[in-house]
Amino acid sequence: MTGTLVLAGTPIGDIADAPPRLAEELAGADVVAAEDTRRLRRLTQALGVTPKGRVVSYFEGNESARTPELVEELVGGARVLLVTDAGMPSVSDPGYRLVAAAVERDVPVTAVPGPSAVLTALALSGLPVDRFCFEGFLPRKAGERLGRLREVAGERRTLVYFEAPHRLDDTLAAMAEVFGAERRAAVCRELTKTYEEVRRGGLGELAAWAAEGVRGEITVVVEGAPERGPEEVGAEELVRRVRVREEAGERRKEAIAAVAQEAGVPKRVVFDAVVAAKNAAG
Repeated sequence: MTGTLVLAGTPIGDIADAPPRLAEELAGADVVAAEDTRRLRRLTQALGVTPKGRVVSYFEGNESARTPELVEELVGGARVLLVTDAGMPSVSDPGYRLVAAAVERDVPVTAVPGPSAVLTALALSGLPVDRFCFEGFLPRKAGERLGRLREVAGERRTLVYFEAPHRLDDTLAAMAEVFGAERRAAVCRELTKTYEEVRRGGLGELAAWAAEGVRGEITVVVEGAPERGPEEVGAEELVRRVRVREEAGERRKEAIAAVAQEAGVPKRVVFDAVVAAKNAAG
């Protein structure tokens, strides 16, 4: 019989948040694949657990090479436990490749539910939670970051992002530029840890705050775009949106099509606005 792949959530801060089944799975797994074996050692010591199985590293650098090895263990009947540094495996952490490969070989996959920075930040944000989407980490390069944000500028669901503290000010400034400085957001820092902080406000206000320097693990929650009819988007705003996309490297034709779809107006309306603005500028 084939084994089972177990994805286990680990605490995102407070060790007391470890799910009860985590200790049992750590003790009983044939193989424990950990994003960082040193952090795993600290976790098992805190839980008073000694893994009986083999402990191997499974991180971004060796994920592709180690996945086939672990799949063979699973096919051979092993119970493989996958843990990452914090939260659920596969959510902006290693795991997706292993799950996909296990599913392809008809290996059962289950999970030990645990803490999630995404859901914790969403719940604490004070923003709508009935519909949301997780966007993970934004690209590091400014142009690519702006491009990704423009793709969701009209998204009405609440948006959730992870971000590194040293890039937070640039990210919030980019969000303010694309979404608008008044769009509501929440920066959730060091969730469940001693210095937990949730800072709420407009994106422009939060960008100014972050410019002074922020430390710790960061999750950003952004309010979705407000519903608006075509008549609410004036010609000047349509032209501005096209210009922003062109400055990011898009061809005018594609920029006009994207803005038209985003604003809910015919492409001809956007085209005419761009031409009129060009003629007015001389």
